[in-house]
Amino acid sequence: MKLNLIYLALAILLLGCSESYDGELLFISPEAEDYFEYPYFLFIPNQVSQTNKNFIIVEPNNSGFADDDLQKHVDKAKNTASNDYYLGNYMAKSLSCPLIVPVFPREESKWRIYTHALDRDVMLQKGNPLERLDRQLIEIVRNAQKILLEKNIQTDEQFLLTGFSASGTFANRFTVMHPDQVLAVAAGGLNGLLMLPADSLQHKLLPYPIGTGDLKEISGREFQQRTFQNTPQYYFMGALDDNDALPYDDAFDPSEREQISNLLGEQMLPERWNKCQQIYDSLEVNATIKTYPEVGHEHPEEIKLEILQFFRASIQAKHRITDAAGRQWPHTRPGQSPLQHRCFCSSSSLGVNLPHRPSHVQNPRPVS
Repeated sequence: MKLNLIYLALAILLLGCSESYDGELLFISPEAEDYFEYPYFLFIPNQVSQTNKNFIIVEPNNSGFADDDLQKHVDKAKNTASNDYYLGNYMAKSLSCPLIVPVFPREESKWRIYTHALDRDVMLQKGNPLERLDRQLIEIVRNAQKILLEKNIQTDEQFLLTGFSASGTFANRFTVMHPDQVLAVAAGGLNGLLMLPADSLQHKLLPYPIGTGDLKEISGREFQQRTFQNTPQYYFMGALDDNDALPYDDAFDPSEREQISNLLGEQMLPERWNKCQQIYDSLEVNATIKTYPEVGHEHPEEIKLEILQFFRASIQAKHRITDAAGRQWPHTRPGQSPLQHRCFCSSSSLGVNLPHRPSHVQNPRPVS
């Protein structure tokens, strides 16, 4: 009841959200029967097709601060959903695709729970509204699909996922857990660190969010190895980026920090980033991983245009699929350029252990 009253007050404050932002911006609060606990913004560009199937874009919210006042996170999420400075809105307007930006909190009183990066602390939450934010995001997408269908806008079950800095980390970790939900993912400003699609490295177990060593215990699902390998992914860092979350206790606990430093490198660039690239290449992940010279912790127009090209290529590839299973992607790397760092190494030479896993598990909740 308390959360419902808060959302009612927020809805009153946001009555103007239907105003034009080169489209329609809706603020959606959860109903009693919904399987998500927090509101979200749904941006519908003016040119969204009502005849062809569309692909929803999702950008997890990243406030850049911790605060117990949910309204401050609402304000930041609204800005993210409506301003083309941000990757999600830029892609939504350019591709004429609907955009979802959830309003997940990041509370100062619970500062170790880094919700906006989908860290281990939030994945361990039980019996409170923060439980399983990953599944809540899937339910938000399903809710938005119903709202869009009422507007005669049809959408694919899979969605495009993007983010930067903490929300980029969220996007990468979510894709490891739910690759079947993601048509393609593009994220940057990642602390020189990607979640590794491996159970161990150099005979050391890799727990979430470093690797998949305890993914089933954390998420309740087996790692969908083949689906993840085939999912088109685009990750980037600026060569001048000095925004490293590794030293901070809200992002990583001491044991995580020690393992990352020992196995992947204490230095963010180029050491840790290059090692992650080598591992992704050795495991044949369908990922374009790039470092942009003369770029810091930012995503200038050059990067946005390359992500746009990547998403367009991924959508075109989906349209070309004829396999009855509907999930077999060609092993190509859309948007690949000479700036990409490549290392052709065997997983055994890197000490990576990637056991055989089932390639299919059920969705968290059946969706009609």
